[in-house]
Amino acid sequence: MAKLFINENKQAGHINAEIYGHFAEHLGRCIYGGIYVGEDKAIPNTNGMRNDVIAALKEINVPVLRWPGGCFADEYHWKDGIGPKEKRKKMINTHWGGVVEDNSFGTHEFMELCKQLGCKTYVNGNLGSGTVQEMSEWVEYMTFDGVSPMADLRKENGQEEAWKVDYFGVGNENWGCGGNMRPEYYADEYRRYQTYVRNYKAGDEIKKICCGANSGDYDWTDKVLKVTHENTPPHLHGFMDGLSLHYYTVPNNWTTKGSATDFTKEMWYQTLNKALFMETLVSRHEAIMDQYDPERKIAMVVDEWGCWYDVEPGTNPGFLYQQNTMRDALVAGITLNIFNKHCNRVKMANLAQMVNVLQSVILTEGEKMILTPTYHIFHMYRCHQEATLLESYIKTTEIGIEEEYKVPNLHESVSKDKDGVIHITLNNLSLTESYDIETILTEKNIIDVKADILTNDMAAHNTFSNPNQVKIQPFTEIEITGREITFQIPPCSVMKISIH
Repeated sequence: MAKLFINENKQAGHINAEIYGHFAEHLGRCIYGGIYVGEDKAIPNTNGMRNDVIAALKEINVPVLRWPGGCFADEYHWKDGIGPKEKRKKMINTHWGGVVEDNSFGTHEFMELCKQLGCKTYVNGNLGSGTVQEMSEWVEYMTFDGVSPMADLRKENGQEEAWKVDYFGVGNENWGCGGNMRPEYYADEYRRYQTYVRNYKAGDEIKKICCGANSGDYDWTDKVLKVTHENTPPHLHGFMDGLSLHYYTVPNNWTTKGSATDFTKEMWYQTLNKALFMETLVSRHEAIMDQYDPERKIAMVVDEWGCWYDVEPGTNPGFLYQQNTMRDALVAGITLNIFNKHCNRVKMANLAQMVNVLQSVILTEGEKMILTPTYHIFHMYRCHQEATLLESYIKTTEIGIEEEYKVPNLHESVSKDKDGVIHITLNNLSLTESYDIETILTEKNIIDVKADILTNDMAAHNTFSNPNQVKIQPFTEIEITGREITFQIPPCSVMKISIH
């Protein structure tokens, strides 16, 4: 029997809701057709936003949304996306599919989307191909309430009051699609550009996000922090509030990633092994950040993460449309547990991407919509938002088929919400074995327990003809004895257990 120990008296950190954030790029059918259909379409919408998608996203308490990219951000010129839609410039989206971008979804539409979702705004600026003036004017357009050319332009376009920009990314992947820059060069550019991301209203300060590393590029993290901290007053923390990190779980390799739905048991464990690498990445980048920022004033922002497979057969390769199975559910559960346990440094993360792209929570096809297994993980894990991380430990054993890709059989995190309810999220990574679990609390006598489970075959997924193949089910086979609960977790499953 595996024992899960929880010290409910040992608070280990605060779990920011933004860890459960999302990302929507001008890529494939993420925005157009997925979220936004326009005001004149037959699909039910409110100011162009799909009612069904908005309702589903509100159910998982989306805390923050990142936009417009991604690689698209560093070729996006914001003035193309304002004013009367019929007059907005059209362009070719050279990064993603070579299709026409008509800019009908721009700044005003993004702010309307976030208003409908009730979430914070994370705008990514164009450092790669844009100017300092362009970035500065965008911030002014969005956030300045006084008299100025950009504020007046915003009002002319129908928005009298300034918006709140919670987070602003100064460039994206500037080591690659954002300009192929060296870390020292980008760091100097960051220092220059961020100067003009001004705070126009006291109390509404914009949190600035610096472009961090690609996966295990620890040299980028070190050199960017070194340059941004040189001759900088300590209280400015290198002119940044957050440093990003990007990591995608690719089961095979970047050339032949493999199918999202047709995979072997070996690839199951290989994928989960690579998802668990997030623990190493966060720990090592965290150690570098601690050297420059020992008080942990700079947040680690994992603003692109998720599974990346080959696109579905017959779809545009540039649209990155892929299905979503129980394998993705386990990747999401593992990753979110890791972020929870590093919540003293990881303050925001953004799943790539929200709808119809990569490891999305929703898929659409015309007027139809389905929820993916990953959606259900975010629904189960929403209990951790703004909760207190508790000290926990579970003894595990290594499982798997290939020695190189062994994984622990179990993976967990535990928190306590504002009402004192303890929430456990537990993953069984085994494809074949159930495990008896004994959960022991330090002092608390358990009054009641409620639990949900997501489980199915490894490649099970929802389709438009069978949208409920994978769904959350109540789990009742739990015994309570004083400070302990016992139950059996089935293979290939994720559980949420709430202890009252």
